[in-house]
Amino acid sequence: MDVRIGVINAPRELSLELADDTDREALKSQLEASLKEEDGVLWLTDRRGRQVAIPARKVGYIELGPSDGDRRIGFGS
Repeated sequence: MDVRIGVINAPRELSLELADDTDREALKSQLEASLKEEDGVLWLTDRRGRQVAIPARKVGYIELGPSDGDRRIGFGS
Protein backbone atom coordinates (compact mmCIF):
# COMPACT_ATOMS: atom_id res chain seq x y z
CA MET A 1 0.00 0.00 0.00
CA ASP A 2 1.31 3.45 -0.87
CA VAL A 3 1.07 6.21 1.73
CA ARG A 4 1.80 9.86 1.01
CA ILE A 5 2.12 12.34 3.84
CA GLY A 6 2.22 16.08 3.39
CA VAL A 7 4.35 17.70 6.09
CA ILE A 8 3.75 21.35 7.04
CA ASN A 9 6.58 23.66 5.91
CA ALA A 10 8.26 20.90 3.88
CA PRO A 11 8.58 21.34 0.11
CA ARG A 12 8.07 17.64 -0.66
CA GLU A 13 5.71 15.00 0.61
CA LEU A 14 6.87 11.78 2.24
CA SER A 15 6.09 8.70 0.22
CA LEU A 16 6.14 5.27 1.86
CA GLU A 17 5.44 1.84 0.48
CA LEU A 18 3.89 -0.38 3.15
CA ALA A 19 3.55 -4.16 3.02
CA ASP A 20 0.83 -5.47 0.71
CA ASP A 21 -0.89 -7.24 3.62
CA THR A 22 -1.32 -3.99 5.60
CA ASP A 23 -4.85 -3.75 6.99
CA ARG A 24 -6.24 -0.45 5.67
CA GLU A 25 -8.83 -0.01 8.43
CA ALA A 26 -6.31 -0.75 11.20
CA LEU A 27 -3.89 1.73 9.65
CA LYS A 28 -6.59 4.40 9.48
CA SER A 29 -7.42 3.82 13.16
CA GLN A 30 -3.74 4.10 14.10
CA LEU A 31 -3.40 7.33 12.10
CA GLU A 32 -6.50 8.86 13.66
CA ALA A 33 -5.36 7.98 17.19
CA SER A 34 -1.92 9.51 16.59
CA LEU A 35 -3.35 12.68 15.08
CA LYS A 36 -5.78 13.24 17.98
CA GLU A 37 -2.98 13.57 20.52
CA GLU A 38 -1.49 17.05 20.76
CA ASP A 39 2.05 15.70 21.17
CA GLY A 40 1.40 12.51 19.23
CA VAL A 41 3.96 10.92 16.98
CA LEU A 42 2.97 9.00 13.89
CA TRP A 43 5.14 5.88 13.46
CA LEU A 44 5.04 3.90 10.23
CA THR A 45 7.15 0.95 9.08
CA ASP A 46 7.75 0.59 5.36
CA ARG A 47 8.10 -2.56 3.29
CA ARG A 48 11.86 -2.78 3.96
CA GLY A 49 11.46 -2.48 7.72
CA ARG A 50 12.53 1.17 7.99
CA GLN A 51 10.62 3.12 10.62
CA VAL A 52 9.57 6.71 10.05
CA ALA A 53 8.33 9.06 12.77
CA ILE A 54 6.40 12.25 12.07
CA PRO A 55 5.15 14.65 14.76
CA ALA A 56 1.35 14.67 14.45
CA ARG A 57 1.17 18.46 14.65
CA LYS A 58 3.31 18.69 11.45
CA VAL A 59 1.04 16.47 9.31
CA GLY A 60 -0.77 18.44 6.62
CA TYR A 61 -2.51 15.52 4.92
CA ILE A 62 -2.31 11.74 4.49
CA GLU A 63 -3.21 9.90 1.30
CA LEU A 64 -3.68 6.13 1.33
CA GLY A 65 -3.22 4.64 -2.12
CA PRO A 66 -3.87 1.17 -3.48
CA SER A 67 -1.60 -1.79 -2.87
CA ASP A 68 0.90 -2.65 -5.63
CA GLY A 69 -1.37 -5.32 -7.01
CA ASP A 70 -4.03 -2.71 -7.77
CA ARG A 71 -1.82 -0.46 -9.91
CA ARG A 72 -2.63 -0.15 -13.58
CA ILE A 73 0.15 0.16 -16.09
CA GLY A 74 -0.11 1.15 -19.72
CA PHE A 75 -2.57 3.01 -21.86
CA GLY A 76 -6.28 2.55 -21.93
CA SER A 77 -8.90 1.92 -19.31
